[in-house]
Amino acid sequence: MMAVFLGIETSLTGRRWIGPTPDINRMAEAIAQQTALPRPLCHTLARLDVLPEDAASYLEPKLRDLLPDPRSILDMKKAAARFLQAVRQHERIAIFADYDVDGGTSAALLLDWLRQSNQNATLYVPDRIDEGYGPNVPAMQQLAHDHDLIICVDCGTLSHEALAAAEGADVIVLDHHLGGETLPPALVVVNPNRQDESGDLAHLCAAAVVFLMLVEVGRQLREAGQKGPDLMAMLDLVALATVADVAPLRGVNRAFVQQGLKVMARRQRVGLVALSDVARLDTAPTSYHLGFVLGPRINAGGRVGRADLGARLLACTDMHEAKALAERLEELNAERREVEANVHTAALEQAEERGLDAPLVWAAADGWHPGVVGIVASRLKEKTNRPAIVIGFDGDEGKGSGRSISGVDLGASIQRLASEGLLIKGGGHKMAAGLTVARDQLEPAMARLSELLAKQGAGQAGPSDLKLDGMLMPGAASIDLLHQIEAAGPFGASAPGPRYVFADMAISFAKRVGDNHLKIRFGDGLGASLDAIAFGAFDGPLGAALEQHGGARFHLAGRLSINTWGGRQSVQLMLEDAARAN
Repeated sequence: MMAVFLGIETSLTGRRWIGPTPDINRMAEAIAQQTALPRPLCHTLARLDVLPEDAASYLEPKLRDLLPDPRSILDMKKAAARFLQAVRQHERIAIFADYDVDGGTSAALLLDWLRQSNQNATLYVPDRIDEGYGPNVPAMQQLAHDHDLIICVDCGTLSHEALAAAEGADVIVLDHHLGGETLPPALVVVNPNRQDESGDLAHLCAAAVVFLMLVEVGRQLREAGQKGPDLMAMLDLVALATVADVAPLRGVNRAFVQQGLKVMARRQRVGLVALSDVARLDTAPTSYHLGFVLGPRINAGGRVGRADLGARLLACTDMHEAKALAERLEELNAERREVEANVHTAALEQAEERGLDAPLVWAAADGWHPGVVGIVASRLKEKTNRPAIVIGFDGDEGKGSGRSISGVDLGASIQRLASEGLLIKGGGHKMAAGLTVARDQLEPAMARLSELLAKQGAGQAGPSDLKLDGMLMPGAASIDLLHQIEAAGPFGASAPGPRYVFADMAISFAKRVGDNHLKIRFGDGLGASLDAIAFGAFDGPLGAALEQHGGARFHLAGRLSINTWGGRQSVQLMLEDAARAN
């Protein structure tokens, strides 16, 4: 049962504040009694469904304990054997990769492994606009003509016609998108989301599937008395894909990201070093940086530029080439932002006219760039707490992308629409999906999709609910506490970081920063104070209310972070919302 926190039904940004449930409070108390861990950390663990007896192991996830046996995925042994055969016999190998981060990292994993084994491969990434998602007949025919083995990564599970065109070559599919009733005509399809799979590993991204195949390859090499490349050094790529593809950060995914961040911090992959430098990332990377700093830049090539730039950067070994690729991606990312902003404004206006309280929020129009509709859908999802679809039409055919909320399987519903004939094609996974729809089927398709999503509970949560973990005092918000809380991370999809309220605070300093951000300092009147930054505060009523506070006291809500400046560290609040305390 949701409980209104501090009685805040309508905050300065119009949201209702929701506190921990009684069950979470009871579990947090039990964890505190059995472990003597700090109360804020106990609340975070309780919200993440960690039992008291599991708290210690949860805070120190070990990949060796959580890594599944690759052979638990159907046909993995066969895929690894065929890949190893191609390597041993120096066959011509092609890698067909999707144009997003998951596809690029998957390709880079294979290219890196092959390079360390003195092999090479042809990289093929389809153009988003000219070719669309996944394998297509002309590309597969050409690749099959010139290669013995084609490996499709992060795509291919639903590509029956295209894979049938790859005559003369074997095809391995390493994917994670939802499978159909039949498998495509490939030598082997390795996908934890095949319909005949158990579903136990359905949360893996494609790069994790590729990594597990390389683990199985390593096992087969050891059985033959041989040794392969160091796979632990490749976990930076798996971590990047896991976060950027919004895979749930539970189980082995947590371990992938935690270990991968440690690898990335060593700055040994020149492509990521170059990209971090152009993005001015000067601290140890976190899951936030993977999802919101590095990921969007790698995606930019596939969205508004040349599709293979991200994969080439990640697989690059020459620093001069890496810098040039990173700088080009930085330029494309700036271009993407501008295109996205225009589409977002128009899509939001359209969605608001239609209403934001339905189970599905959607918008469609002519000329919207297919490279940004997914990001705009994500923005609409975040604003409304509902699954969102954004579609750009070119003639009578529209290409769209959708993003979902926790607990609502969007990919399965999109696939259902395709099977019912309401879509030309469509597929994806729980949190994200793509579709192609005829103009005359748009309204009935969206109506049917809304109906399917409503059956899963979409639209039941308040669009403006802000979930909170509890209250803190400024004096308790120490760097030590943050480090302890971070041990419950990395935070992200299905495992959001904690959000706290500082109640009845006095603002001693407020200043507008840049065009629309606000920086404040607040305290409890007992001598302790804390700095806060509210990004985009002046895009709504929050900025003006706090800047012109007039001595009023406020409840302040947000997430804590460590700010590094001039070699010194301090705690700051990433301010998301506020409410008047009186």
